[in-house]
Amino acid sequence: MPAMCDGVTQGQDGMELSLLSREVIAMSAAIGLSHNMFDGALYLGVCDKIVPGLTMAALSFGHLPSVFIPSGPMASGLPNKEKVRIRQLYAEGKVDRMALLESEAASYHAPGTCTFYGTANTNQMVVEFMGMQLPGSSFVHPDAPLREALTAAAARRHPHDRQRQ
Repeated sequence: MPAMCDGVTQGQDGMELSLLSREVIAMSAAIGLSHNMFDGALYLGVCDKIVPGLTMAALSFGHLPSVFIPSGPMASGLPNKEKVRIRQLYAEGKVDRMALLESEAASYHAPGTCTFYGTANTNQMVVEFMGMQLPGSSFVHPDAPLREALTAAAARRHPHDRQRQ
């Protein structure tokens, strides 16, 4: 389904569509589930509009058992001090836009939520507190062996799969 990352779209054409994308995500997931062909749903969410959009879809189908699988935070890219240094140099006109964009690309470079504890990470914690994903799974890195084990455990936790075991 269509999804955008605020960190990537900042300062770009279309960044004003970020909040609207949450609604599109909710509608896309709800339309996909509306055919009454499913016994449950597994939701994979990352960025700060995706998890709320998927939560809205899950709540639209409250009769359908749902499990969320969080992405966890991406590994750190550039250290914060380096990001601040490049941004300051850009603000002072000492580096060009390309240097700034290269710095930003190096900062947000891998799978997972942004490397700062902002909205995306908060949303994953909220879904965890709601009991819709495995406890302790919000902050396991995407490439960690534990992430694969948590994903498999979340799929097994799904009520429909429990009936088969």
